[in-house]
Amino acid sequence: MDSPILGLHHVTATVDDAQADLDFSTRALGLRLVKKTVNFDNNSVYHFYYGDEVGRPGTIWTTFPYKNKGVPVGTKGAGQITVTSFSVPANSLGTWKQRLRERGLAVTDAPPRFGEESVLVTDPSGLVIELVANDRDTRTPWPGSGVGDTPGIRGLHSVTLVVREPRRTVDFMRELLGFEIVNETEGRIRVAVNGDAPGRTMDIAAAGDAEWAKNGLGTVHHVAMAVGSDEEQLKLREELVGRANVTPVRDRQYFRSIYFREPGGVLFEVATMKPGFAVDEPVPALGRDLKLPPWEEPNRETIQASLPNVDY
Repeated sequence: MDSPILGLHHVTATVDDAQADLDFSTRALGLRLVKKTVNFDNNSVYHFYYGDEVGRPGTIWTTFPYKNKGVPVGTKGAGQITVTSFSVPANSLGTWKQRLRERGLAVTDAPPRFGEESVLVTDPSGLVIELVANDRDTRTPWPGSGVGDTPGIRGLHSVTLVVREPRRTVDFMRELLGFEIVNETEGRIRVAVNGDAPGRTMDIAAAGDAEWAKNGLGTVHHVAMAVGSDEEQLKLREELVGRANVTPVRDRQYFRSIYFREPGGVLFEVATMKPGFAVDEPVPALGRDLKLPPWEEPNRETIQASLPNVDY
C-alpha cells in the first residue's frame, strides 16, 4: 500500500531523576536538548525533547522525569518497546564504548544482527539504549554535541517491540501503516516503511510467555511515526477507526498527534512533521528556557515551583 508514514518521529520514555536524565542524554549521548517543557497531561512533570540541532523528526528522544511523583519502577515485558536504538557511524563502536565507560556506564556488545554491529548501554533509569553502527545514514549529527572525537549520533535507528503474537503485529503494520518485512531471523522480524534506512525500521521480537509489561520508571511509553501533513494524519485516523481504539487529534504544540495500540499492546503515535521546535524560540536558543503551551501560561509560577531545578 501507499503509506503516508515517512519513518520514525520520536520515542518517549518514563524516567526517574531529571538531572540524571539530562546528563546522560546530553553529556553522554551528545544529543541536544531542543525543548524543555512540561507533560501536557501532568504539568508538574518536565517533558524533555532531545535530538539533532533543530530536533528533526526521526532524531528525537523524549522523556518524562517522574522522580518523587509516586510512579513505581516499570516492568519490562510483552506489549512494550524494550530497546531504543540510535544510529552511529560504522567503525565507531570502540570509541563509543570508551566514552560511555569513562562516564561510569555499563556497556556490552550485542549479538550482530542483520549485518550490523551494536552495543548496549543502560541509562540511569534502567532503560536499554543501543548504538547501531552502519554506513547507510547520511544524517548530520548536532555539531555542538560535545562528544569530541567520538562520531556523533545521527538519529534514531529503530526500536524493538516485544509482543506475544508477532504475526498479528506485522499484519497490522503492513495493512494499515504500510510497513513491509525487510529481514527476519529466529524470534525477530524487521519491518520498514518508506525504504529501510536507519530511522525507518522496527524490530518485532517474540515475547514467548513473558509477563505483560507495566509502564513506570525505566520503561518506554510509546513510539511515534511521522506523517507529512494534517490531512494525511486525518485520513489515516479514519482508516484506523474500527481497527484500533484511536484517539482524536491532540495538539502537542510542536506537532499534532493521534495514539492507538497495535494488537500486541505497544502504544503507537502518529505525529505531524510541523510546526517543529522553533515555533516558540529561535534555533540558537532551543532548550534554554521553560516553554509552556499558551493555555498553561497563566499557571507558570505554580508550575515552575513544582518542578525540580536542573543544570545543563
